[in-house]
Formats: sequence, structure tokens, C-alpha cells
Amino acid sequence: MLTSITESILCCLTGKTDGLVLPLESSQPSDGYEFVEVKPGRVLRVRHIVPERPQLTPTVKTDPKPNHNDEENIVHCKRKITVYRDGQLVIENLGDVLHSEILQCQDGDLEPCSTVEVELADYKEMPSSPDPVPPQVSGEQKPAPPPRRRRRKPKRTVLIDSQRTISSCKGTHSDVALFFVHGVGGSSDIWKSQLDFFSRLGYEVIAPDLAGHGASRAPQIAAAYTFYALAEDLRAIFKRYGRKRNILIGHSYGVSFCTFLAHEYPDLVHKVVMINGGGPTALEPSLCSIFQLPSCVLHCLSPCLAWSFLKAGFARQGAKEKQLLKQGNAFNVSPFVLRAMMSGQYWPEGDEVYHAELTAPILLVHGMCDKFVPMEEDQRMAEILLFAFLKVIEEGSHMVMMECPDTVNTLLHEFFLWEPDLSSKNQNQTGITTAKALPLSNTFQTLRISKGGDK
Repeated sequence: MLTSITESILCCLTGKTDGLVLPLESSQPSDGYEFVEVKPGRVLRVRHIVPERPQLTPTVKTDPKPNHNDEENIVHCKRKITVYRDGQLVIENLGDVLHSEILQCQDGDLEPCSTVEVELADYKEMPSSPDPVPPQVSGEQKPAPPPRRRRRKPKRTVLIDSQRTISSCKGTHSDVALFFVHGVGGSSDIWKSQLDFFSRLGYEVIAPDLAGHGASRAPQIAAAYTFYALAEDLRAIFKRYGRKRNILIGHSYGVSFCTFLAHEYPDLVHKVVMINGGGPTALEPSLCSIFQLPSCVLHCLSPCLAWSFLKAGFARQGAKEKQLLKQGNAFNVSPFVLRAMMSGQYWPEGDEVYHAELTAPILLVHGMCDKFVPMEEDQRMAEILLFAFLKVIEEGSHMVMMECPDTVNTLLHEFFLWEPDLSSKNQNQTGITTAKALPLSNTFQTLRISKGGDK
């Protein structure tokens, strides 16, 4: 997942008091906020809103009521992922797929390609057909047969064979929980519009502050901000609040953690939303970055970084956007945390194959005016993932959920309620079963979505 250097310009605005957190024993829930000690001395603030339902305990995982449509919504996820030594990635979808593409060449042959999903069940790398042999004349040598093409040896092959139930997730379902994960320099405050909207619809919502962000504790050690350290924090939060069906919503760097949890807990993660996350690439920190400068230098550059992020992170730079930057603890990160976060973005496992192994339906939301994450990276993500929808908001930028809250809330809600139509399955000539997705609405069908009522 892309966590480009420029993404973190959103940080380092005013400097933050380290270790700003209430004592754990006195941190009673207040206005939906809780303080959770994920490890000794490592305390995170969590926005946790539980709807008022009779006979419901937040810590008890309840089984959903039987749904007669469950059997109809079972999808057979079967695919073969092959990586060749030249870096080419070939994906063969062998089970039920909600979207599939077959490249058709001019000569009618199927060709594997490293840039799109392909189905290659009937593709075989056959030797070249020999040319017609002319009649042999006495005294002449028999012509040598044409050379045969060698079959490429794969460097790595991964087989996915599982079944997944994809159903609608409503706010009235007691076994559904929504997890919102912010990126570098943010906090749970950036999700304010989404948390208010979905909690009113009856959803249980959980939005943690990453270590050093918001009101969570800020350890003064760089190792506390590596990808793996933060991922283990979120694993603890997920295990504490997770229910039978969980939906993960991530923004920017937070998308990487959602991908990690969806890969680790495929049976518990029902759907995933990735907002301006970028391409399916392994994380590696840049050694030639402004964020490698000493913390004191970054502190002096804070005004310039704040202005740069306002220009690049928002499609418009009006009073509304400036006010969003100043609200709450969002974008209030110390230079030390910023530098440690950028240096700790090392996750070599999160490559294209890792993402291709995900079987959960995924909604990709991209702001057209995003100057941090190129459109091509989210398009590549949509090609790699098994079940993916790419939706573009024309008037949104990197912080699209703050700029266009109504549009984003509508997209997310329709995705939560979406379920595939598997009543009629088409059998192609090769025997591969392809399932067609049921369109959600006119809004959801549109690739590029105008901001509409968001003002």
C-alpha cells in the first residue's frame, strides 16, 4: 500500500505533548472515548460508540440470526497466483468471481499479462508448430526441426481455495462492527462525520488513535512506530472489539493495517474499504526524504509543511479546509513521531501477491484531486484484488472523507448493504463459473461521482 513521503506532510503542524493520556484506571468512557492498554505502558485512545440495544453487552460476541439467503450468497473463492522470475504476475480465477477479465489478442490467443487479472484455464504454452517439411531430395540432408519454446518456470505459486459468505450488513445487526483506521498524522477525529452518521444508523463503531496520535500515548522510542508495532496495536484493538462480522475502513497509511487484519482474520473481516490507499506495493521507507531530517529541523519547518499539506491534501483551500486542519487533535503530531512513523514504514510482505490473496469484497474510494496518491495505483489495486469496486469522487482530494462526507457516507453505506446476486451463474466453455454482481444503485454504478449535496 502506498504510503508516499508526501502523504505525511499532513503531520508535524503544531507539535504535541508527549504521553498525553489519562491514567488507565481512571479512564472511564466519556462521550464514546475509552483508553485501552494494548501493552504495558502503551495506551491508545479509542472512540467506541455502541448503539442502544436491549440485552447487548459490547464484549460478548453474539451469533447472527440464521439468514435464509446465506446459502445463496456463498462464493467459491478459488484462484491461482503465479509469479515468474521476470516479475510478471498471472492470476487465474478458477472459482466464482464477481468480476473477471480475459485479454483477447488480435490473433485470438489468450496471453498472460502482468497488469490485469486474466483467466487462463485453457491457456497452455505449447511448442511452436513445425513448418511444412518439403519433400526430401536424394543427396540432401533432412532439415532440422524448429526450436521448441521453453516453458517458463514460475518463481512462486500461491493457491487460494475457500468459501466466503457475502451478505448485507445493516446497523440493526448486532454482530456487525465498523473499524475506522486513520493514516499518518491523523486521529479518530478525521472520521467525525462517518462516526456520527453510522452510529445514528445503529452501527457499532470503533476508531482508535494510533500511538503518538490524537490522545494516545506517545512513546519516546522509534521502535514503537514501526509498521509491525502499530499493526500489533490494532490487532489487540480488533480482538477486543471485534464481532462476528467486521468491516474495516482505512485511509492512506491506515489502509495497510486494514489489509494486514483482513489477511490475518479472513473469517472475521466481512468487507474492507480503502480510501486513497494507493497501489499494492510492499512498504519501504525512503532514505532521501525530508522526513529523515532531525526532529528539531522538522519542527522549524512545521508552518511550511502545514501550508504544503493544505495545498495538496484538499481540493480547495478555503476557510472550511483551514478549520478542518485545526479541529481537535487531528494533524497534531510531534516531529519525533512523524520522523519515526516515516522511517518505520517497512512491510516487505505487503506486495501484490499478498493483496491478491484477499477474498473479502473491497471498496476503493479515490479523490480525483488527490496529489499524494496517483489514480493509476488504485486502478492497479482494483485489478489485483479478487472482489473490488473502484469509485472516484471528482471533487475530492486526499482527505475526501472530510471534504465530501455525504458522498463518502452514501458510498460506504451502500457497500455495507451490498450483496452479490448469485442466483444465475454462467458456465463458460472452459468450465469456469463466473458470477455477476448485482448493481447497487445509480450512484454506486457511476465510476466518477460528483460531490452533489456536499457543501
